[in-house]
Amino acid sequence: MLKQHLQLKLGQKLAPQQIQLMKLIQLHTLEFEEELERELEENPALEIAKEESKEDEYSSLEDSYENEGTESIETDFDVNEYLYDDEPTYKTASSNYSPDDEEFDNESLLTEGQSLYDYLTEQIHLSSINEHDLKIAEYIIGNLDTDGYLRREIKSLVDDLAFSQGLYTTKEKVEDILENYVQKLDPPGVGARGLQECLLLQIEKKVSSDKAVSLAANILRHQFDALTNKHYNKIIQKYDIEEDDLKDALDEISKLSPKVGGNFDTQTITINQEIIPDFVIQVKDGLVIPMLNSKNAPTLRVSEEYKDILTTYSHDKNSSEHKQAALFIKQKLDAAKWYIDAINQRQNTLLQTITAIVKFQKDYFITGDEKSLRPMILKDIADITGFDISTISRVVKSKYADTPNGIVYLKDLFSDSLTNDDGEEVSTKEIKTHLQEVISKENKRKPLTDDALVVILKEQGYNIARRTIAKYREQLNIPVARLRKEL
Repeated sequence: MLKQHLQLKLGQKLAPQQIQLMKLIQLHTLEFEEELERELEENPALEIAKEESKEDEYSSLEDSYENEGTESIETDFDVNEYLYDDEPTYKTASSNYSPDDEEFDNESLLTEGQSLYDYLTEQIHLSSINEHDLKIAEYIIGNLDTDGYLRREIKSLVDDLAFSQGLYTTKEKVEDILENYVQKLDPPGVGARGLQECLLLQIEKKVSSDKAVSLAANILRHQFDALTNKHYNKIIQKYDIEEDDLKDALDEISKLSPKVGGNFDTQTITINQEIIPDFVIQVKDGLVIPMLNSKNAPTLRVSEEYKDILTTYSHDKNSSEHKQAALFIKQKLDAAKWYIDAINQRQNTLLQTITAIVKFQKDYFITGDEKSLRPMILKDIADITGFDISTISRVVKSKYADTPNGIVYLKDLFSDSLTNDDGEEVSTKEIKTHLQEVISKENKRKPLTDDALVVILKEQGYNIARRTIAKYREQLNIPVARLRKEL
């Protein structure tokens, strides 16, 4: 039996304009420049202003069009649908330049390169291999990853060759072609199934009676686990050698590459992109001055030509085609107006955010010392600016600032806080900096354990648990004491 009932729901939806604004805010300078170029191509009513634009005349034109055009032209469309209900007062130009902006070069460097697959295929075709085995070798090469390793099981290759290539072979045959053809190709180490095999293939290519090379090969072949765990005393006892002999062998191993395919492009075109700072921060006479780097954002305005065309079409009351053209132009003009305003809002949001960050971290920007960084979270900046935390997150995402002390990634300025022995709140960034300094000065023959680091930092006033030390060490990509040991 059907029943009727009322249900009250509370929901919130973002308008398309708000969504677009959020996307614009999170773009860094290069992405923003690309977005502007795309919009200029898609909307002919938006153009780059070569001169400083005058006050907007579009509002009065809009009123004229609404009052005259909609009454005199019969249409199934309501022109008001193309207007925004909460449309603010716009100006027809967005000037994104600042006289204090720094000059940045944003050219992408394009370089042609050869892929590892092409390089190996050329070589295998020059080898004395029969046609059947050549197809298998090419398939093996096609399954190598970008580092030059064969990560797949040989049995899987055999199955794939049968089902997809119609080539029926055996595991032994594939292994034979891999070891006697593919692994003989340049660069040495290609086609390895693991790090140990990769290093062995390279050291074996060194035709030398050198004692260090021979010892290095023996260590890689028979004492690889001891090597990776830095059990140097075990290796010295195993081969009855002096410590200097082991140093020479380790020096030979250090010359080998763990990723032999790393020098090749995965595509034929490699794009090297420089980091373009989104903000410029200057320090003058103790004052920290934040600015937007807007050199890549041109000054925009609504096309005067399109406004003139709209005026002409809106006064033509008899042509249906002109009516449709007028509606189209009206859409483009509205979109151009909104886009200019969105850019202004974006720049205002970015400037307010960086100003709040600079005010919060003034000492850091003056000194450049990470130890002077104050604990700062997104909420702190949101409270200062009045923006939502999600907005602040979008602003700092993927953005950099050019400071007197170098390029700074904005997200690196944010950190939680801990309380030291004096009851003061200190940034976790400061603690990590101290931790890194202590480890950099340690005796590498006897690296400090996490327990020892706890004691040292406690002496410096930072009462931190061992598990916290381990967490910070991992975040800094510093291995455990055993793996930091050197001879």
